[in-house]
Amino acid sequence: MIAIKHNTMKVEIWSDVMCPFCYIGKRKFETAFNGFDQAAKVEIEWKSFQLSPDMKTDSETNINQFLASHKGISIEQAKKMNANVTEMAKQAGLVYNFDISVVANSFNAHRFSHFAKQYGKQQEAEEKLFAAYFTEGKNIDDYDTLIVLGNELGLDAAALKTALENQSFTADVQADMEEANRLRVNAVPFFVFDRKYAVSGAQDSKVFADVLKKSFDEWRQEHPAAG
Repeated sequence: MIAIKHNTMKVEIWSDVMCPFCYIGKRKFETAFNGFDQAAKVEIEWKSFQLSPDMKTDSETNINQFLASHKGISIEQAKKMNANVTEMAKQAGLVYNFDISVVANSFNAHRFSHFAKQYGKQQEAEEKLFAAYFTEGKNIDDYDTLIVLGNELGLDAAALKTALENQSFTADVQADMEEANRLRVNAVPFFVFDRKYAVSGAQDSKVFADVLKKSFDEWRQEHPAAG
């Protein structure tokens, strides 16, 4: 277990593993964050959000079929939408393989993220989950898949297996979504800086950089001993 960080400004990110714009937004935020000279004094916390909480995991249905059904559009329209998103992802340095993506409910993936958070591995866990879903065609609702991802992060496989089977962190995921509702977050990704400023969507890296600097400068003025 790691100690909770003190003397840091917090950036909270509401996101869903199955949201293509969330992965793109993650990359664009990281570009800004990695170029920020005070990054060591900023804590990032990922918050759970489900775009399709009632989705049934179905390895027999491809993502184009799901999107068409979910949005009431044709398969061809769905393919065109996903092709456009794939190109956006490519511009951000990501590879999306929608043709092999497994339609999966993301609730267990969010529980996995909370498990990893205990050990200071949440950021890495989110990256693993996004890559598994969008690039590698893995079932992120499957316990065995999540345990393999956890093992790659150096997490205790037995502890993770127990946590998944015992439905651990269910309350944490639900709390994040309830908090999103109170904050009127209805689309992701949604970035909250020090509970003062928000950026919605996969904005340009410069937008993130500007808000990050502004919020941190104000935070530092309010916490001179810490900043």
